[in-house]
Amino acid sequence: MYFCRPFTGTVKRKDQDNNQNITVKVDTLSYKTVSANKATVNKEWVVIDAEGQVLGRLASVVAVLLRGKHKPDFTPHVDCGDNVIVVNAEKIKLTGNKTEQKYYIHHTGYPGGQRKTPFSRVKERMPEKVIERAVKGMLPKNRLGREMFRNLHVYAGEGHPHEAQKPKAVNIESIK
Repeated sequence: MYFCRPFTGTVKRKDQDNNQNITVKVDTLSYKTVSANKATVNKEWVVIDAEGQVLGRLASVVAVLLRGKHKPDFTPHVDCGDNVIVVNAEKIKLTGNKTEQKYYIHHTGYPGGQRKTPFSRVKERMPEKVIERAVKGMLPKNRLGREMFRNLHVYAGEGHPHEAQKPKAVNIESIK
């Protein structure tokens, strides 16, 4: 098996201007990849207005923000995403006939215990759960994904209790 070591040392070259031999110090380790960790991550608070947005398209943008994939120092094994606040969850929309045809399925754990709940009933009773469930399905299915999901805050109405964090409003068209 062949192992390649990075070269550090000196190289002799001819100078183009004077036609003289010069010695140049070469260090190929100057381009090390820097991985983010919990201490170096810069987490921000952002607020997204869900009014009139399509559910899946909004959820994919929120998932990117929660994972931190929009940041240049993204590291897959670190929670480097932002804290995301979604307001107006009750004003989300679906395309086509999904409002009548979409069902959420869960199982009670008993034989024959599969239950279907129509989208319209879930949106009417708990509009936050619609966005939360869509985003959760787009995050990693492990401890890190559960940790990222805790950074999502969804509210049915216009207001939210996170004004002290000074969240900045984000237009989702700018992230796509």
